[in-house]
Amino acid sequence: MKQNLYLPEGQIVNSTANRIATANAEGLERAFIDGTILEGVCILCDSERNLHVRVGKYTGIIPHSECVYMREGERPKDIAIISRVGKPVCFKIIELRHDGNELRLILSRRLAQLEAMLAYIDKLMPGDVIPARVTHLESFGAFADVSCGIVSLLPIDTLSVSRIAHPKDRMYTGQDIRVVVKAVDSESGRISLSHRELLGTWQENAQLYCAGQTAAGIIRSIESYGVFVELTPNLAGLAEYREGAEVGKSAAVYIKSIIKDKMKVKLVIIDTYPSEGQPLPMNYFIKQGHIDYWRYSPAECDKLVESYFA
Repeated sequence: MKQNLYLPEGQIVNSTANRIATANAEGLERAFIDGTILEGVCILCDSERNLHVRVGKYTGIIPHSECVYMREGERPKDIAIISRVGKPVCFKIIELRHDGNELRLILSRRLAQLEAMLAYIDKLMPGDVIPARVTHLESFGAFADVSCGIVSLLPIDTLSVSRIAHPKDRMYTGQDIRVVVKAVDSESGRISLSHRELLGTWQENAQLYCAGQTAAGIIRSIESYGVFVELTPNLAGLAEYREGAEVGKSAAVYIKSIIKDKMKVKLVIIDTYPSEGQPLPMNYFIKQGHIDYWRYSPAECDKLVESYFA
């Protein structure tokens, strides 16, 4: 069997290898024999919950029982199937035959996910940094595809050090991100994820600025003692209240001082204006590899913010 890359669903549909394999019957036959994981776009979910998938110039069918990998005793929810319409889906070819000029393709997304689970997910360790794709957002967190449509949760408090009211303040559906494996449940096969550790320490983010600069940020909260303005997803500063300041608005801020041992950035709000509605760009200080321990706080600071991956 050829070695597959177990990427989030949709990341190989436009790849050269996928296009070559789905371009003609010969390529599909090779993929069938080799057990290669391919991708195509789901164009229909019929009344029996079978998925019809565009595979190059052909159409394949994923039977209902082959749509989602489930562990023993679990049953797939209909929403997990019907929500794939219009989106890329991964699959293995489990039946290929010629009916005259027609090519009959029976596909299995379940087997692609099972292989990804056994060859990739089950081998992940806490601290591994992996790619993911945001699938949907809820008030309590973001769900992300970590491999072949296998989805895990990023709780809202793991998205960044800077606090946000809703995951939409940080991410959007379809966004490709990096995540770190927080824990692995060997019995259920589920993994829990985190994100904030990849966005840099306080010092790494503070070094992007210096006193005397004017920078752009987003107002995240307004308290009795001041206004918190996010400069980066892992760095926020405090300013005195200024008329017109509202949560969610963008702000131009003057940086008065950066105090390392207190982990503080003092700001003055120069102006506020409507936000464009897009989250701040995320700068990944860690993009791949493995981490065992992460400390956000500077060594000089008494307040300790840290994460262990053991």
